[in-house]
Amino acid sequence: MRRSRPTARLVALLPALTVVITGSGAVMQSPVVPTRTTGPDPVLQTFGLTESRMRLTSESQTKDQNAAARSTEGRAARAPRTAELARRSTAPFSLVGVTWADPHSAPQGAIEVRTRRLGTTTWSSWRLLETDNPDASAGGPGVRGSSDPLWVGPSDGVQARMIATGEAALPAGLRVDLINPDAPETDTPQAMTPVAQETRQEKAQEERHEKAQEKRHRKAQEKRYEKAQEKPKGTGDAPVVLPVRPVPRLVTRSAWGADEKIVKEPPEYTGAVHIVFVHHTATGNGYDCADSASIVRGIERFHVKSKGWNDIGYNFLVDKCGRIFEGRGGGVHRSVLGAHTLGFNANASAVAVIGDYRSTAIPAAARASVAQLAAYKLGAWSNPPLGKVGLVSGGSDRFPAGRTALLNRIAGHRDTGRTECPGNALYAQLPAIRASAGAAPAGLRYRKVNGASAYGGKFYTKGPAGPAWDLTTPTRMMDRFEVWVDGRLSAAAPSGHRQVAVQLEPGEHKVTVRAVHLSGKVATTSAEVIVDPVAPEFSEPPLVALREGTVGATAPVRVGWAATDTSGLKSVRVTGADTTSLSGGTRQHTATARLGDPATWAVTATDRAGNSSSDSVTRTPVLLTEAEATRTGTWRAVRDQGFLGGEAVAGAAAGASLSWTFTGSSAAVVASRTATSGRVRIYLDEEFQGIVDLRSESAGNGRAVWTRSWRTSGTHTVRVQAEGTSGRPSVVLDGLVYLR
Repeated sequence: MRRSRPTARLVALLPALTVVITGSGAVMQSPVVPTRTTGPDPVLQTFGLTESRMRLTSESQTKDQNAAARSTEGRAARAPRTAELARRSTAPFSLVGVTWADPHSAPQGAIEVRTRRLGTTTWSSWRLLETDNPDASAGGPGVRGSSDPLWVGPSDGVQARMIATGEAALPAGLRVDLINPDAPETDTPQAMTPVAQETRQEKAQEERHEKAQEKRHRKAQEKRYEKAQEKPKGTGDAPVVLPVRPVPRLVTRSAWGADEKIVKEPPEYTGAVHIVFVHHTATGNGYDCADSASIVRGIERFHVKSKGWNDIGYNFLVDKCGRIFEGRGGGVHRSVLGAHTLGFNANASAVAVIGDYRSTAIPAAARASVAQLAAYKLGAWSNPPLGKVGLVSGGSDRFPAGRTALLNRIAGHRDTGRTECPGNALYAQLPAIRASAGAAPAGLRYRKVNGASAYGGKFYTKGPAGPAWDLTTPTRMMDRFEVWVDGRLSAAAPSGHRQVAVQLEPGEHKVTVRAVHLSGKVATTSAEVIVDPVAPEFSEPPLVALREGTVGATAPVRVGWAATDTSGLKSVRVTGADTTSLSGGTRQHTATARLGDPATWAVTATDRAGNSSSDSVTRTPVLLTEAEATRTGTWRAVRDQGFLGGEAVAGAAAGASLSWTFTGSSAAVVASRTATSGRVRIYLDEEFQGIVDLRSESAGNGRAVWTRSWRTSGTHTVRVQAEGTSGRPSVVLDGLVYLR
């Protein structure tokens, strides 16, 4: 609001002043008991403000009557021109404004209103109307100048006054306009319902409209996306169709109850949207968000019926809870010519935040919605929200027609006109809104690749891959996601998706997720994906060999294998008497096998891509006792429960030997170890293999002390010869175990 200093001082005094009409006394009438008509309530009520020569007398003045009269007479000659509407009862209304005949003029002075709450005798305090916005339309028959409307809630009484500044004249045709946003049009009369019931029904209907609209939009978008991903029959790789640009979730005109009957002309369209203007409606902040649809209906009716415009002036409105309302009709995705910013309506879009933000900042939810709308409208024409643009004025009170104005692409109404709009507090928030609207997607990262496993910073898969990602930018600020494979667009997903499937050829690929902001800015993240459809290969069957250890009811064995894979092994699972899972780098596993029973070991190797292959081997451990050996030299029988079968042989003479002949793939000599045991010489097929010292501080019987294994089964002879070690010549032999 622009006011001269005298007007500001005058307005500051108003609460302490009493209006007095010269020669007729005060005009203040006694309270009127509100009534409610039984017929349909009108949408619009108008009451003219009448000019009167009045003097302002302080209620605390105590001078004698003659001095007061002389003082009053002197001031009356210099008193500003005034007009008023005396306090009166009305039909119900919720929004009030003041209009005048000339749309190109602005009142020089202060206009105030007060209202009575519906069904009560309670009057509000005087409230100042914002009147510094010149008519923003293209003019035409019936167009009137006006204040910004004020939302007062359900009311049935009004009083208004205007005091001009200095010697300024009062606007011609000055009147109060009262709007009932919930009243039916007169051409479709209907009985009024109780206000409380209307509110409940309205809210329920609005919620149904919103949910239905959102559901239809979501299904339509998903259907278009799924259809776009289908490859035409008889074709190879079809071009990737990008998802439809998402429309911000909003309350449509039908959902908030726009009166399409009062819109007489079709919408007009301009070129690309180069700028988004931010306004406030100046309708006040004392509303509930449940009333927002009613406020928007009231603004539409005020703009059409009071100001004489064809439709609501703003392209979008946002309430303090962040809900977006479709404004002027014609399509939210199109460049609809509005009536919002004098001289700059073309190639522009406007969003008005419902409320008065001269001293109060808009809440975070509303700020996010304004940023989303700005990014949506500007990004559709590849115009950066953080940039500036030079626009030629069509004529405003700040920029004459033909002059170029250099403006931020997200600008405040005051940037083009001499107005307080959108209020100091909201205007101070515009840099943050620009930053949000024009930011690149933030925090984009790979979460995983569906169907693939991660290893060493890479992903491995058999073929199908599903890149999955996260980011910190809210979904509402995103346009779409694209997936590029080796520099080629391979898939795309809507803004709400966080994964997509791609089919990759064998080999190593660079898979890049490209996030596209509504503003057009992008962010990328990449990963190396290796496609390996081939299972690991076993170069030969697993090998089972006897190993050193204790022989009893079972024999100790070792299972070994040799498996290879181009992408590397992830894991190996060995299944025998039990199942053991091992890392991919493991090449052997120790186990036991029951003497005399066939045992099968299956080895399954899995590579990093998830391919698996298996191989198996079956072996039977067989015990040949000392009684089955061919002997040379002197041996004597020894008995102990720790010996296999309870009996073994002991010998001390050098050269005494035991020999066993068998057919198998592995063999182990079984002997006893003590602190005084001597050494033995081992021969395999009469070839010397080495000396085994049986001395051990850990005494024990039935120990496999020497082993040999072969890839294939064959007939072999093992001979064990006592060395006759000095000082400890005795050795105890318990037999030989082999694998058949």
